[in-house]
Amino acid sequence: MSQKVDGIINSLSELESEIDAVNLSLADMKKSLNSIANKEIESLLEQTRKMATSEAESMISESKSKAESESQKITQDGESKVAEIQQKIDSTFDSAVDNAVSTILKS
Repeated sequence: MSQKVDGIINSLSELESEIDAVNLSLADMKKSLNSIANKEIESLLEQTRKMATSEAESMISESKSKAESESQKITQDGESKVAEIQQKIDSTFDSAVDNAVSTILKS
């Protein structure tokens, strides 16, 4: 019976040693997995930054292009209005001078 008890104690002792070894192995695996996860997180963050930067540059470029186009349209409209006003001034200038001279002479 003593041999059986000794055998059980030895088996339990071996099992305890194996459990300790597994725990150490699990701790190492956990560290390794955390390291891999952190590297992957950093990689994904960098990819996200690059994508965001690229998207922002694209949006800025598009906005700049639209703004330049709108600016050109406003400039053309302004030049057209100035030409129209100048034409009206030119067409009524003689009449305005005649009216001014007539008014001055009547005084």
